[in-house]
Amino acid sequence: MGTEISLDIGGLTVDWSKNVRGTDHGPLYQERDRKRLPCDGIDYEYLESEGEDPAGFEMSFSRSLGTISRRLELLGFRLDAVRHFYEVATKQWREDRLTLMDASEANGVGAETIPEPMNFDEYLTFIRTYPLETLSDQVIEDMSDNGERRFGDRFGGKEQLARIPGDSEGKSWAYSERSFFGALINFLGPYSMLRLLAECPDNLNLTVDWGYGPLVEEGRASVDEFTPCARRSQTFLVVTEGSSDVHILKHAIQLLRPEVADFFRFIDVSERHPFSGTGGLVRFAEGLAKIDVQNKIVFLFDNDAEGVEALKAVRRFKLPLNMGTLVLPDMEEFRQFPSQGPDGITNSDINGRAAAIECYLDLNLPQYGPAKVVWTNYKKDSGVYHGALEHKESYANEFFDQKAETIRDGGYDVSKIERVLDALIEECSWLAVADFC
Repeated sequence: MGTEISLDIGGLTVDWSKNVRGTDHGPLYQERDRKRLPCDGIDYEYLESEGEDPAGFEMSFSRSLGTISRRLELLGFRLDAVRHFYEVATKQWREDRLTLMDASEANGVGAETIPEPMNFDEYLTFIRTYPLETLSDQVIEDMSDNGERRFGDRFGGKEQLARIPGDSEGKSWAYSERSFFGALINFLGPYSMLRLLAECPDNLNLTVDWGYGPLVEEGRASVDEFTPCARRSQTFLVVTEGSSDVHILKHAIQLLRPEVADFFRFIDVSERHPFSGTGGLVRFAEGLAKIDVQNKIVFLFDNDAEGVEALKAVRRFKLPLNMGTLVLPDMEEFRQFPSQGPDGITNSDINGRAAAIECYLDLNLPQYGPAKVVWTNYKKDSGVYHGALEHKESYANEFFDQKAETIRDGGYDVSKIERVLDALIEECSWLAVADFC
């Protein structure tokens, strides 16, 4: 009979293979997701009678859909991308239906009998309407009637179902509400399917499980074939202006976005930054733009006068699709920020003028009083002054001392640095989408 391996969520199989590993789903997981799960295919009574440990058979990867959806975004499965896949699939579905009709019907009345497929927003509403846990997995033994007649009314009836370009054969052989729903939504591929299921809030706590134990124990695959984390081609090299940016971003990702930390790489600055300063970063970007570099790269600039000026310079280069640029995001908190210049201390808008990455940390250090920037030099080309945060090293050191416990207790404000991470992840997810272009 062979041995099956499947990727499942809430009792619904979204991908499977027989006797071989099939699709490598390792990038959905991290090492901490490797765990033992009860397996339906294991004869526990037999193993117990033989005195054998079932641990090997139970080995799996398991993680909540809510955290996997963030990894899916960095693999290119943004909702925008899934929308595009859906529109292409529905167009092809309609064209295939037309080719099955007689030519005379296709050009006449017959063409009108082909239902207009749901648009993507309608389809998304359909997905959200049926959380997986509300769908019965009870097997209907009587197979004399096909699945659509048995379960169709549960999902809106014949007319609505006719507008979903699902698997007609799968719908016919469905044995339960849940399997019928799976047949309705499986035409876009497993990762698009998971990304759509994540749009239903009630699904987010369900686990996505990849049980590989039986395949390994029966000698049909090696355990080395089941490794977690993003593959090198799926990672993003984040290039910054200085060493402090690297250290702060690394710590922030590990502390605040650990579920996707393996997707990000940084230039080694353990001894020194090889391309320090905006000038060095611009020259580095120009060089990479002229050679066929396959890495996905994001050039990240400070939100100060020099950073904005450098960003404009890099964007003048013809960057390939695997390279992106980003400046630290504007913040409302920076519009009235204490700044010191020739006229003393006044409140100024430091967005695009003096907001280096340290400004996005918690600036409430009692020993230094209210945070302020100091204006340093005038940028003639852009017509603005450039400034720098006073005591920025101290703010960075305070951040490096933070642990998950202090963040959970609310003792340190991470709201601004989280905005930075959100912007970085957003840019990287767009680069990942480019892989499908």
